[in-house]
Amino acid sequence: MPSFDVVSEVDLHQLSNAVDQAGRIIANRFDFKGVDASFAREDRTVLLTAEAEFQVTQMEDMLRDALIKCSIDPGAMDCSEPQASGKQVKQTVVLRHGLDSDQCRAIVKAIKSSKLKVQAQVQGEQVRVTGKKRDDLQQVMALLRDEDFGSPLQFNNFRD
Repeated sequence: MPSFDVVSEVDLHQLSNAVDQAGRIIANRFDFKGVDASFAREDRTVLLTAEAEFQVTQMEDMLRDALIKCSIDPGAMDCSEPQASGKQVKQTVVLRHGLDSDQCRAIVKAIKSSKLKVQAQVQGEQVRVTGKKRDDLQQVMALLRDEDFGSPLQFNNFRD
């Protein structure tokens, strides 16, 4: 029986590439010359540091663009408010990883309300969808792409 998994994951290697790319953009931008601005990454958290709040908001946009170029959905970004401390302004950006139980239940509910002949079951931080026909599974994918569940969704582990 064909099946696939619905997950919400962030590839750490691609995240490193995006942070490095955003750092290179800052090094080359004219309006950031002589400014103490940087990106620092720890696991799924990116710390933006600059001298002024408007620079931090510009850095957030640069990071968003770099994430898009590295195939990471910027909808996974959870940005905090910029915090001023001394001469620097800092902002933390956390990238959400995994689906919580409420999101999993909402996904299962949306699949069941579609009346397609598939089964959906929650398995930890992912939802496994199983059906008899590949076409039904593709319709489920299209249905889930159209709805907003608060996190970007990926479909992997497709078995035929």
